[in-house]
Amino acid sequence: MNSRSKALLVAKIAQDKKAHDIVILDISKTSDITDFFIICSGNSTRQVRAITDYIKEKLKHLGHKVWHIEGRQYALWVVLDCGDIVVHLFHAPTRDFYDLERLWADAPQVNLESDAEK
Repeated sequence: MNSRSKALLVAKIAQDKKAHDIVILDISKTSDITDFFIICSGNSTRQVRAITDYIKEKLKHLGHKVWHIEGRQYALWVVLDCGDIVVHLFHAPTRDFYDLERLWADAPQVNLESDAEK
C-alpha cells in the first residue's frame, strides 16, 4: 500500500469514529520525515482518546504499525506516528489555537471524499 492510499485509509478510519474537519496534507515534497499529515478533531478529550485507540487498533488489525503515540494522556493534541503518515488529532479548541493548516498552507490537500471513491 502506498503512502497516499494509507493516508486515505487512516482518514477514513478516523471519520468512522466521528472525527471531523479532516484535512490530509501531502508534505512529501517539503518533509524528509513523513509523506502525509492528517489533521482532524474530536469534540471532547474522551472522543480524542477513543479515536486514537480506534486508529491504533484498526491499523494493527490491518497489519500496519503505529510507531509512537504522544499526547494521549491529556488528549488535547495527540500525535500518532505511522511512519509515512503522521496523524494530528486535536480537541477542537486546541486545533484552532495551533492552526497547523496555516503553517502548512503550501502543502497540497488530498480530498478524502473524491479520492476515497477511486
